[in-house]
Amino acid sequence: MAMHTLADAFYDELRDILSAERQLTKALPKMARNAASADLKKAFESHLAETEKHVERVEKAFEDTGKTAKAKTCEAMKGLITEASHLLEEEAEPAVKDALLIAAAQKVEHYEIATYGALCTWAEVLGYAAALKQLKQNMAEEEKADEKLTKLSTKINKQAASGQAAGVA
Repeated sequence: MAMHTLADAFYDELRDILSAERQLTKALPKMARNAASADLKKAFESHLAETEKHVERVEKAFEDTGKTAKAKTCEAMKGLITEASHLLEEEAEPAVKDALLIAAAQKVEHYEIATYGALCTWAEVLGYAAALKQLKQNMAEEEKADEKLTKLSTKINKQAASGQAAGVA
């Protein structure tokens, strides 16, 4: 796709984040199943429900562009998910594996926050008010998910460092 205008770049990036969110809806259940910590499992399950809403909001954001909501493969998310999948294959103590899962999930969140930040800025410049509203809501939820993961990591990282089982409070 030729990127002659900021509107072209906006549409292209929307296509990318739509793919990213869709990929994540497939990866989060696997991460939840592999989490030893009940709190981490719950965080992944909760974020899955949010991510499903993110897909819907991104699809709505396309309406402002006048173009079809059509995803293009997000190679960055594909790579982040592949990396997380490799972590699941590692032999590790449960708390250590949970610490690894949190790190992988935070990489995903930071990617999404950066992407939504750019999209929000562009939507504002382009006058896409309806899209901006949808994208800001997604970005706020991504930031909250990252904060939740940081909070969980404090406890889980201490468990991993001391050799405690992740399921023990």
